[in-house]
This record gives sequence, structure tokens and C-alpha cells, in this order.
Amino acid sequence: MNACRTEAGTSAVGAVLTRPPRSRLVAFGPIVLTAVGLALPPLWLGDSRLMMGIAIGGLLFAAYTIAFNVIFGSTGQLFLCIGALAGVGGYTSVILTDQAELPLLLGLAIGTALATVLGGIFSWVAVRRSLDVIFTGIVTLAFSLAFQNFVLGQRGLTGGETGLVVRAGSGSILQDQIPPYYMFLVLVVLYLVIYRLLQRSHIGWAFRGLRDDEVAAELAGVNVARYRVYAGLIGSAMLGLAGALFAHNEGFIGPTTFAFGDVDVRVLVMLAFGGIGTLLGPVLGAVTFTVLDEILVEFAQLRVVLYGMLILALFLGFKRGAIPTLQSLLRSRRTPISPPQGGSTA
Repeated sequence: MNACRTEAGTSAVGAVLTRPPRSRLVAFGPIVLTAVGLALPPLWLGDSRLMMGIAIGGLLFAAYTIAFNVIFGSTGQLFLCIGALAGVGGYTSVILTDQAELPLLLGLAIGTALATVLGGIFSWVAVRRSLDVIFTGIVTLAFSLAFQNFVLGQRGLTGGETGLVVRAGSGSILQDQIPPYYMFLVLVVLYLVIYRLLQRSHIGWAFRGLRDDEVAAELAGVNVARYRVYAGLIGSAMLGLAGALFAHNEGFIGPTTFAFGDVDVRVLVMLAFGGIGTLLGPVLGAVTFTVLDEILVEFAQLRVVLYGMLILALFLGFKRGAIPTLQSLLRSRRTPISPPQGGSTA
């Protein structure tokens, strides 16, 4: 009986893990086109510091969403501490560079490393305790709330409700007008390349097996604990680095900079709209909702109502996400309709 289950599991996962690798042009071409497209906005927005700040925020959320896609879209781990992990990187880097007077690069590295370790621990606990998606979300949400209380309570380190003015990086390109945009663009492109390399490697095959059928993947010999921890480590490192860079770019961090409602909720919506588990879904979601936020800012109090109505309309039109829906439409148009058996072909 066990042999039959093992054989069935192996065949089920084998169908997923043995996908033929795509050519490099097809695999990395969309990333190149995305980089070229996103490199253009400063050509007409560069004179406005306000608009450049909004554009940088869009790239920041694209980086956050790609990182969350590595964790949730690849292995189904619902981390509801996206802002908290980014905040760990940001606050750690700022405290070490401004208060302990460590070099900026060292502060960025330590902040990223601490976020990485925490993400790996969450994945390890979730696997060892056999936590499903909901309970993993509850555990990580508890950490997010605890982090928020820590930020508010430790005034000496974090500034409490008033926040911290960030001095480190003020004399570098991090707080200029246009160079930070391209810095975050390079970060987004790097994250996309990492995501694509993971997809094309044996790690990506294991990720797909875990996402499609965890039991079958385990029966086929995939080490569930190892690969989930891999996803937690990689995604959390991305979040920590992005949060640390943004803290030094913004020049100020406070309780709302990495708050659950301001970061996690938006990232979840962006990924769900763009397409969970897709390469460019996070970027499409981030660009769409960054533009949408700016359009609706003139509606003042009606903004929240209009925002909710537009979100409902978008999700009703793209139930599986925009990228998968568009891919399905293209495939359906390319597939010829076969004539009925025995019927006339005229």
C-alpha cells in the first residue's frame, strides 16, 4: 500500500518537477522589458520631488511584493509580518548607524541578516509544529503586533510615536531626488532575476511541488522543512534589505512606516491582483495600485469608498489575478477550435 502511495506521489510531483526549462530569452526577456519600461518615468517626473517620492514608493512595494511572492506564492506560507520584517531591517540599520555609529553598509548588512534569521525561524516553527496556512498567518501576525508594540514602547531606541530622523546616508545618493529611484529599480530587477533563477532551479521545482501538493511532494522525497525554510530565508532577506534601504532614503521612520495596515494589507492586495506565483504579477500589482492611489488622492474622504469599489471591480474581472487571466486569454486565442466529429468542415 505504501509503495503504491509512493509511486503515485512520485508521478504526481514528477509531472510538476520535470517541466522542460524555458529558453533564457523567454525566461529573462520580460525582466529586461520591465526594467526598460520602469526606467522611463524619471524622464518626465524628475523635476517633481513629490512625484519621484511616489514613484520610489511604488518600486519599494514592488520589492516587498516580490519578496512575499517568494514566501507565499512559492510555498504557501502566509507571512503576515511583511512590514515587521522590513521594519526589523530598517530600525536595526538606523539604530546601528546613527546611535552605535557603525558604517552604513555594515548596518544594512546586519539589519538584513536579522530579518533573514527571523523569517527562517518562522518557517522552521511552522513546519515543526505542522502549522497550516491560517495558523502560520496567526503566528506571524502576532509577531507583527509585538513588533509594533516594541516600536511604540522603546522610545530610547525607536523614538516611539514621534519616530526617528535618520542621519546616516544624508550625504549620499540615498537621499537625492533621482538616483534613489534607479537604486530601487536595480533592487526590483535583482529580485525578479533571483525569483526567475529560483523557478528554473531544483529549488523552484521543489517549491512548485510543495505549493501544488505537499503530501505528494513529501512522498516523492522533497524535504518540506528544508525548502520552506529556504523560502522564508530568501523572502525575509529581501524584505529586510528593502526596508533598510528605504529607511535611509526616506530620512525618517516611525510607527506607520512599517505598520500592518500600511504595508501588509497593500502587499496582499497587490499580489492577489497581479497573480500569485507569477513573475511579473507583483510588479503589475504595485504599479497599478500606486497609480490608483495617486488618482484617488483628490477625492479626500470618498477615497476609501472609491478605492474599495475599484478593488472589487478589479478582482471580479481578474479572479485569478491579472497575469494568469491574460495568459489564459492568449492561450485560448491561439488554440484552434476543432470541428465536431463527423461534421462538415466547410
